[in-house]
Amino acid sequence: MASILVVDDELGIRGLLSEILGDEGHTVELAENAAQARAARERAAPDLVLLDIWMPDVDGITLLKEWSAAGLLTMPVIMMSGHGTIDTAVEATKHGAMAFLEKPITLQKLLRSVELGLQRNTPRPAPAVAAPTGWPRPEEPVTYTSVPMNGVVTHSLSPTPSGPSPDQVFHLDRPLREARDAFERSYFEFHLAKEGGSMTRVAEKTGLERTHLYRKLKQLGVDISRAKRGG
Repeated sequence: MASILVVDDELGIRGLLSEILGDEGHTVELAENAAQARAARERAAPDLVLLDIWMPDVDGITLLKEWSAAGLLTMPVIMMSGHGTIDTAVEATKHGAMAFLEKPITLQKLLRSVELGLQRNTPRPAPAVAAPTGWPRPEEPVTYTSVPMNGVVTHSLSPTPSGPSPDQVFHLDRPLREARDAFERSYFEFHLAKEGGSMTRVAEKTGLERTHLYRKLKQLGVDISRAKRGG
């Protein structure tokens, strides 16, 4: 996933965006003003920046111009504002912003804008023939085969005593989010079965907090009770 810098002087907005993007698997760094944003940009260039316009020290447009003039605008920048106007949006895009989000930001618009920004910043990869990163874990016996046919890729796993069905089929001829949801559903079902339905152990294995894990499973429609009965 990607490294995303969120710059906003409102604690609640920073926390909310961090939680949402973290649930999507991204690494999120937070800054509450332009000074912290500059420091974060110097430490490591993020893959994408969500930048608030109205901040107490230096406003987002000024910071955007500064990065552009210094040749530091090497990542997509999405501007955010609760009091923006068309003129503000036009000025932001003129100086390098790729999109403008009006607060309150809906979940769908946020995720769609981030997805488009990351696609713009990353070359389209070749069709994957290797194991998806993070599933299963390296210590587990696994053999992968990938045979593209009519938009379908099959990943075959050597069976494990506690795992689900050894064959996972992912249809690639569908929107990215649907394909990703299908993979994540199989990923969590695999770990739930392997850990006997223990949410604590699954949270440790997947690197998610329990509250985030419950929310993710509910969002994906994973039957937790069935996993526990199976365990």
